[in-house]
Amino acid sequence: MTSLNPNDDDASVSALAALASTPAGRVAAFCTWPRFIAVSRKSLSGTGVPLAVVTNFPAGASDVAAAAAETATAVAEGADEVDVVFPYRAMLEGDDATGLALVRACRAACGSRVLLKVILETGQLGSVERIRHAAQLAIEGGAHFIKTSTGKTQPGATLQAAEAMIDVIASFKSRGIEVGLKPSGGVGSLADAQAYLDLYERRFGAGSATPATFRIGASSLIKPVLAALS
Repeated sequence: MTSLNPNDDDASVSALAALASTPAGRVAAFCTWPRFIAVSRKSLSGTGVPLAVVTNFPAGASDVAAAAAETATAVAEGADEVDVVFPYRAMLEGDDATGLALVRACRAACGSRVLLKVILETGQLGSVERIRHAAQLAIEGGAHFIKTSTGKTQPGATLQAAEAMIDVIASFKSRGIEVGLKPSGGVGSLADAQAYLDLYERRFGAGSATPATFRIGASSLIKPVLAALS
């Protein structure tokens, strides 16, 4: 569940956070801007829902020190997870080193307690080859999860991008390194969500998708999911 609108305020963030824990279960995490850490933690208190915070968002800038500092601040202020945007423009210009360094620095800032999810912005990377390469760099840098999109550029998530990311996840899994997948940005219906879930479980087996391995970023689906479960 995500609240990353430009006009978000304490009231809107709190209202959405109130939906994060339901009689049917709780969402894997609630994600918002760093400035809403305090109000989010208050709203999520007692629910067991982790708080995720975005950094280097949404631009995916190439300033390694700034991204690491923003991540460290989020961790210090109470984030349980950090979703950092990969510097995809740098990679498009042939600079792989910056992406690897940025993820490594943010992973170090997360320490041993905080989960690091890396947003690749796959719609801007374009080709399957570049998506695979960005996924490789993110995982080598220490990502616990790789995500498709910020939702701020088009296209967002696509099945083709998710499949390319799954290929890379599988290659690391064969070496004993577990990394999760999170399709995000443009997953607009239960049918869309089911397609991503099916894609993941066709590769890794029925029941392999858990909050530790697979998530979908789509706040708009909470009400349809609850309706379908009722």
